[in-house]
Amino acid sequence: MITLNLLIFLPVVSILFVAFAPERFAKIITLIISVIAFILSVLLYIKIDVGNPEFQLVSRYFWLGYYDSSIQQWVSYADVKYIVGIDGVSGLLIILTTLLFPLSVLFSWQREYTNPKLYFSLLLLLETALLGVFCSLDILLFYIFFEVTLIPVFFLIGIWGGKDRFKASMKYLVYNLLGSLLMLIAILYLGYAGGDIVNGGVFTTDYMKLRNARISLSVQQWLFIGFTLSFAIKSPLFPFHTWIADTYANTTVGAMLVALLIKIGIYGFIRYTLPLLPDACIYYAPVMSILAACGTVYGAILAMKQPDMKRLLAYSSVSHIGFIVLGIFSINEEALSGAVLQLINYSISTGALFLCVGMLAIRNDERSVLVFDYQGIAKIMPVYAFFFVFSAVSSIGLPGLNSFVGEFLILMGSYSSTIVDVRPYVIISTTGVIFAAVYMLYMLRKVLFGSIENERVQNLKDITLRERLVLSPLAILMIIIGLYASFFLRSIQPVADDIVQKVKESQKQQVVQKLD
Repeated sequence: MITLNLLIFLPVVSILFVAFAPERFAKIITLIISVIAFILSVLLYIKIDVGNPEFQLVSRYFWLGYYDSSIQQWVSYADVKYIVGIDGVSGLLIILTTLLFPLSVLFSWQREYTNPKLYFSLLLLLETALLGVFCSLDILLFYIFFEVTLIPVFFLIGIWGGKDRFKASMKYLVYNLLGSLLMLIAILYLGYAGGDIVNGGVFTTDYMKLRNARISLSVQQWLFIGFTLSFAIKSPLFPFHTWIADTYANTTVGAMLVALLIKIGIYGFIRYTLPLLPDACIYYAPVMSILAACGTVYGAILAMKQPDMKRLLAYSSVSHIGFIVLGIFSINEEALSGAVLQLINYSISTGALFLCVGMLAIRNDERSVLVFDYQGIAKIMPVYAFFFVFSAVSSIGLPGLNSFVGEFLILMGSYSSTIVDVRPYVIISTTGVIFAAVYMLYMLRKVLFGSIENERVQNLKDITLRERLVLSPLAILMIIIGLYASFFLRSIQPVADDIVQKVKESQKQQVVQKLD
C-alpha cells in the first residue's frame, strides 16, 4: 500500500544502498530512487480529492508517550505526535519537489565529485527533509524536518562549493539557525497557550487542533514575530536576504537551493502563520506589505547591477519572493491562490535559469559566470540559447507562460483586498516586475548575442542530450501552466479560500468582542 510515510522516508532509507554500493553506482541509485519517489507522489496526489480543503491520507502515531498495560492504551507525556497528511497545495508542492530532484541528479551526472557517495546521500537526506516539511501536521514535527534541511545544504555548500564556500556555508547556517531558534520558542509557547484553549490544558503541537484555538491578539503578535523571522530568513524576504547572494554564488546545487529551499519559507507563511495567527496577520499585514514591496524593488535594482549571473539570479529571487509575500498578506482568495501558483512558477522558471547558468559554469570549470565572459554564445550554442531565452521570458511573466498567470492573480487579488488596503504597495511592487524585464533582457543580450571576444567561448559545445532532458520538462511545465492554469488552481483555490475564510471569521469575532 502506498502511503505518505513510504514516500517521505524512501530517500533517506535508500542512503543504505548508496553507502554499500560501489562509488560508480551512487548516482544511478540516487536517480532511480528519486524517479520512484516522483511516481509515488503522483499516485498519492491522484488518490486525494483536490476539491476538499481538508487534509487527506492522514497518518498518526504516538511519539512522546508509552503504552500502559494496566489500562491497555497509550498515555502521552504531551500531545506531540507524528502526524502527516496532504491537501491540494501540499500535494502539488510534493510533486514539484520529487520532479526537481531527479532533474538535479541528472544535472550533477556529468560532474566528478570527491566522495560521490556522501554527495548523493546528502541529496537523498535533503529530499526526505523537504517532503517531511510539506506533509507535517504537527508543528514540532514540521520544525524538526525544517531544521534537518540545514544539515545537507551546509555540507553540500561547504564541501563542493566555490572558492568562498566556507564563508557561504557558515553564513547560511548561522542565519537560518537563528531564525529557527526563534520559531522553536514560538512553537513551545503556542503549544502551552493553545493547549489551554483546545486541549484541556495539555501542551499540544497538533496543527489541526491549534488552528481552532482563539488566542489573544497580544500573544499572537509575539508568536507572529517568532514564526515570521524564521520564514523571512529562509524565504528570503527583505531585509533578511543578505545570506542568499554568497550562498548561491558558491554552490553547485544552486538550482535545487533556489527551487526547493525557498519554498519552505513561503510555505510556512501560508500553512502556519495565516491559519494559526490570523489576527496578528491582519495587524502586521501593512508592515509585511511594506517589506514585500521594498524587497520587490530593491532586489530588482540590485539584480540590474550584478555582472555575476548567479548573484543576479539570487537578487532576482529576493524580488520574486517580495511579490509572492505581498500576495499572501493581501489576505484575499485570488491573491493567495496566485501566490501559491507563483511559488510553483518561481521554482520552475528560476530553477531552469540556475540550471542554465550551471551548465555554463561546468563548461568553464567553475571559473566564472560573469555575463561578459560568454558574449555571443548563441552562435555556437543555439539549443542552449533557446532554453535560456525561454526560461528568462517565463521568469519575467510573458503572457502565455506560467509566471504571467500567477502575477496577474496576485495583482488582481491584492488590489481588490477588503481586509487590508495594500493598493499603494501593489503599485510599487509592479515597478519591480518591470525592472525584472530590464535585468533579464540585459543578461540575455550580454551572454547570448554580440561578437565573440573570448577564445574559450569559441570552443564551447552545445548542451548534451542529458542536459536537454533536464531542461525540457521544466520548459513544458512553463507552457502547460501558462495555457492550462485551471488544472493547478483547482487544487490551490479550495485551500486558499478556506484559509482566507478562517481569517475573515477571526476578524469578525474580534470585532464582536470589541463591541461587547
